[in-house]
This record gives sequence, C-alpha cells and structure tokens, in this order.
Amino acid sequence: MSDTHTAAGAAGQPAAVTGAAGAGHAVVVGGGIAGLAAAWELVRGGARVTLLEASPRLGGKLHADEIAGVPVDLGAESMLARRPEAADLARETGLGDDLEPPAVLGAGLWTRGRLRPMPKGHVMGVPGDLGPLAASGVLSAAGLARLPLDHVLPRTDIGDDVAVGHYVAARLGHEVVDRLVEPLLGGVYAGNSYELSLRAAVPQLYAAARDGRSLIEAARDLQRKAPAGDRGGPVFHGIRGGVGRLPLAVAAACRAAGVTVETGVAVRELRRTGTRLWRLGLSDGRALTADAVVLATPAPATARLLSAESPAAAAELGAVEYASMALVTMAFRRSETLDLPQSSGFLVPPVDGHTIKASTFSSRKWGWLDRAGGDTLVLRTSVGRHGNEADLAWDDTDMVRISREDLREAVGLRAAPIAARVTRWEAGLPQYAVGHVDRVRRVREQVGKLPGLAVCGAVYDGVGIPACIGGARRAAAEVLPTLLPGARRGAGE
Repeated sequence: MSDTHTAAGAAGQPAAVTGAAGAGHAVVVGGGIAGLAAAWELVRGGARVTLLEASPRLGGKLHADEIAGVPVDLGAESMLARRPEAADLARETGLGDDLEPPAVLGAGLWTRGRLRPMPKGHVMGVPGDLGPLAASGVLSAAGLARLPLDHVLPRTDIGDDVAVGHYVAARLGHEVVDRLVEPLLGGVYAGNSYELSLRAAVPQLYAAARDGRSLIEAARDLQRKAPAGDRGGPVFHGIRGGVGRLPLAVAAACRAAGVTVETGVAVRELRRTGTRLWRLGLSDGRALTADAVVLATPAPATARLLSAESPAAAAELGAVEYASMALVTMAFRRSETLDLPQSSGFLVPPVDGHTIKASTFSSRKWGWLDRAGGDTLVLRTSVGRHGNEADLAWDDTDMVRISREDLREAVGLRAAPIAARVTRWEAGLPQYAVGHVDRVRRVREQVGKLPGLAVCGAVYDGVGIPACIGGARRAAAEVLPTLLPGARRGAGE
C-alpha cells in the first residue's frame, strides 16, 4: 500500500490527505470521538468515507460551550497524557499548540466530616505508601490497623477476574475501598467498585495480583515504575478552549479530506448484501451501500444494529449496563470565591451520604480557563452513580441548589452563582462488570467473522479519550484491507 497522507505542514495545521483511486466506501456510524477518529484513520488510509451521527451534534461526551461568556467543557475536560493517542490526534488536526497540562494539581477528599488531602503514593486508591495515608486522616485508626494484614494473609485467588472492591477489601479492608477506591473509580466510571472488573478497570493491579501476594507491595512497585515511564511529564492534558474542541477539529479535518459528515441521521438497519457489501437503512428513508462499516456507537445501539447479522455479539453487548450522570457547571464572581481551597477540587466517597460525587474547581485547574474567565470563576459538580441514580430525577433548579448546599458544607462556599448549567449524560458510561474483558473478546470474535465490519468505542478498551481513539485506530486498520484496490483484487474481486 502506498502512503496516502503527508506529514503535517506548518505548526497548528492538519495533515493534507489524498484518497487512493478506486478505493472502497466505508461508513462510520457514530460521531463521537471514536467514530471521528475512525473516519480520520480511514480517509488517511485512502478510503472513501461517510460518517453518520444520529444526534444534531458531533462529539458525543466531548462538548465545548460557554457559561457567562466564558468557554467551558460541559463533558469530559481532560485527556490522559500517559497514552499518546489523544495528543497525537490533536496535533494531526491542528490543535497541537493548544495542548495544556493542568495549572493546579492535587485534589482532596471530602470525607469523615471535612476536606482532607488525597494521600499520595496510591494506585487507583490502593496505597503503596502508608505514611501519607495515615497523615491524611482519611481512614480511622481501625482502618489503618487493618492494613498490615496484607503482608501476612495468604495470596487471594482472583481466578479469571474479580470485582475491584471485593479483592481490595479482602486484602486491605473495606475502609480503603469505601473511602479511597470508590470515589476514584466513581470519577472514571460513575460505577460501584464492588461490581467493576479488576481486570478491565485496573489492569495493572490485576496483573500484579496474579503475580504476587501483597497488594500494598504491588502498588508500591507500580508507583516506583511510574515516574520513569512518565519521564516527568504531565499526567493529563487539556485543550485551550475546551477538550470539546477536539472532535470539531477532527470533523473539520475529515471534511477537508473528503469525508461526508452527516448529523441528524440515524442508522435503522444493517444487513449484508451478497458476500461482501453492506446495506444501511437510514432514518430519512435512504439506503447506503458500503464495502465496510465501523460501528462507533454505544452498546445498546450496536446490539440493535448487529441483531440480524451477528445475534451472538448483539446478545453480549445487550447485557452491558450503563450509568447516567449529570454535570452542574456554575460561574461565580471571583471576588466571592477567594476562600476556595488552592486545589483542583475534591472527590466524595458515597459512604458519606452526600449528593455530589465530586467537584472540580475548573478555573483553578486549567490556566487557559483562569485567563479567559477574567473576573469570573467556573467550577462544576457531578451527580449520579450506577445503581444510585435517584438524584438525577431532580430538575435543573434543584440540582443546582443541592450542589450549592454540598459545596457550602464541604468548602464554605456561600456565594450565589451568576450563571449555572446542568448537562445530563443519560446512559453515558458503560460499566465494566466482572468478566468484561472476556465479553469484549467474544464480541470481537463474532464481529470478526463478518468481512468489512469492526466496532469501537468506550465499551471495549477503556472509557478515556485516548483509549477510545486507540480502539478507533484498531477498527480502521481491521477494515482497510477490504477497501483498498489491491486488497480487493487479492480477494478475487
């Protein structure tokens, strides 16, 4: 295959792309970051591409907008820097100069009646260094006294998989789970650690648990290895103006490269025609024919589309549960927020019984937002966990009121916001139940039996932005051989 794209030109400009003559047609279903990244990879690989998004807006859970005239993210606001895919995509599509690490690091925990420092030296709440944990006051004396048992208990058999909470509690006690692991995993998955898969959600601890006995020693070893791997770089990236700018930049680059991008068009049916072609029935009555299809949709939508051609994969995906959540974004006069802690925000363990599960002091965390806000300070809270989503029934006014009440109790913030927005993400986060890795393997095995079909998105390899982009690249690579002229001739066409 000849090279079908050139390197990026001037700084801040997306790469130029030219398609291969006679290339096949690929349809990408879903206009979130995974679908957009898949379309970008396909067009760079030489395919003709159409992207279809059912909603009126591209970007999925990435959504940049404004409040009180200040640009903000109303969805995901950061990208893990330890994986390169998101930063690479930003550079490829003209946003490389706008990548920015957090200006303020260090979140707290609102637990046991007060705001406490997040103990350093942990891996997703599992302590490798007991000194900072003891000094933080997060655990009771009884909880701290339980920890040394980890060094003398026999090895805990985890089999093929185990729930994070059950495994950590068996080694370190329930307090570590309830006050450290739960709020951290809740921030990523809006899930319950006693149900989430260790193998899928915290794979580095899963590997360590299979190889050794002490969980504390495993966390300590992982912490020792992390700085060398990070090479002193940032843990997260943001984008000036909001991470929600990334899907818009990718969409613009796709359009410039010749991708047809349509919003407000849902795919109602997906069927094979003959031995290789696919037919997609659309909500507006049209039908498209494609040589390859990438489904970058949430599990329920993907299950519906696969029900005719791959009922086994559809059944697997239909069993995946999702969590809903809401973000409450508020703008305050900066002069009325001077007493806020000098941190990026705080997490809230569900065991403490509060409504909000976290608050981010966005203007403190992101230098670009601090500069753009002027006399306005922006912060946000999040509400809603899997299995405990009753608070999402509140209307927007009450959601803001309840968030303010929790903020007043946690950090003493009594000021009234000058503006507030509630963004609801219904069924926004897939839950990685025990056995999830094997479920994904089975789905891909079934999908792999259908030439020219691939899947990607948050349900498969991780809910973070880089993981979704990585999965999209994998999906594009799987179907490209069916799209290029030489590959089709080699298949006997």
